[in-house]
Amino acid sequence: MAIPYIKDIEFEYGVVQQVSPLIRRVIANNPGPFTYVGTGVFIVGRGDVAVLDPGPVDEAHFSALKKALEGERVTHVLVSHGHSDHSPLAQPLAEWAGCKTYAKNCGVPTAKGELGSADDLGFMPDVKVRDGDVISGPGWTLDVIETPGHTCNHLCFGLREENACFSGDHIMGWSTTVVAPPDGDMGDYMRSLEKIRVMNFDALYPTHGDPVRGQDFVNHFITEYAEHRRERERAILYHLAKGEHSIPNMVKDMYKEVDKRLHPAAAMSVLGHMLELVKTGRVVTPDAQPTVRSHFELVKTAA
Repeated sequence: MAIPYIKDIEFEYGVVQQVSPLIRRVIANNPGPFTYVGTGVFIVGRGDVAVLDPGPVDEAHFSALKKALEGERVTHVLVSHGHSDHSPLAQPLAEWAGCKTYAKNCGVPTAKGELGSADDLGFMPDVKVRDGDVISGPGWTLDVIETPGHTCNHLCFGLREENACFSGDHIMGWSTTVVAPPDGDMGDYMRSLEKIRVMNFDALYPTHGDPVRGQDFVNHFITEYAEHRRERERAILYHLAKGEHSIPNMVKDMYKEVDKRLHPAAAMSVLGHMLELVKTGRVVTPDAQPTVRSHFELVKTAA
């Protein structure tokens, strides 16, 4: 079965939308092959509120957020991870609101020149949070959930009152996420998918795209998300068994139906799979620090 993507989304840039009783969303005008229609910024609560993943520094977007927050007090600015479509506006927003930023840490740089989504290397949260921490306000409670994989410092946030999860880039309704070494780790990513699945959330609110709603559907969606990764791994092993040792050549075949603008990111995800296969002893490479240009081979087993 295929991932049941949700690609229909109704919105207007800069206009606040009520997407659940406790959650509002403002979408930034930064569409692209990695961001879909743009960064969805979530406002949680009423009166005293939290803002999640404020997005890029863009004056029109910042003005739209300020308008959406008129008459309210922002008590927390939360960041899932330090990428340029998520974190740059966090500090300016927190300074405007007179509050602090919260995230795990600043993360590790991703391989340069390979992805369209850049690191926000200048971002460092005011408050470093970790798995199990609780952030709350009047009528809302957020649980910090560490979900490394897309990046080593990725966080999701669980909203207790609605049994919902703000999934950042960990799980997106419109597409799979990129797992790009060295910041991304495929083994961690698969474990983090299962971590979220067993929590049995009623809804996922990704930063890009529309929500995934309904506990059974959420469970099915995450199951297919993980199966997609396992299918990619099987495809890599198939290509290696045929004598193909080059990631770029594998990508041309495995992702031939995918927008070619995404092929560099696909190559990084294939590298993520390959590094996990090396780690688990199924594949070898002569390079101490493998890249997408490295040579890979299956481990030969005794007859």
